Amino acid sequence: MHNLIHMDEMDIIERMVTTEEVRAPIVRAMRSCPVEVSIAVLGGAWKMTIVKHLLDEPLRYGELRRKVGEVTPRVLTRQLRELEQDGIVNRHSFAEVPPRVEYSLTPTGQALRGFVSELNRWGAEYVESIARPDR
Repeated sequence: MHNLIHMDEMDIIERMVTTEEVRAPIVRAMRSCPVEVSIAVLGGAWKMTIVKHLLDEPLRYGELRRKVGEVTPRVLTRQLRELEQDGIVNRHSFAEVPPRVEYSLTPTGQALRGFVSELNRWGAEYVESIARPDR
């Protein structure tokens, strides 16, 4: 495995920071390794659950909130904004009354399908294993 960037790419990263093209936590992670970049993009509270529920269909905010679970509106909104800024989620506002907003995954977000599926499988197996009395 290798680091994500080389010394000659530092100028590009510094430009990203100053133009705010990329969120600061991601830029910091880029200086370390690709695993840290993944965690910086997807490691927030509820982010993977949001992605999981958007894999099959676009959802309105209320639908998404019900599916995600015990997330506060403030946290869900913040995570959706970060996922949108990071190119994982699309936010589409319809010019209707009352206003309607729908969230969907970008192609980059859709590319997480296998990863999310594997995390879901592993999590279910883990819960099952810790629930066994012979653990």
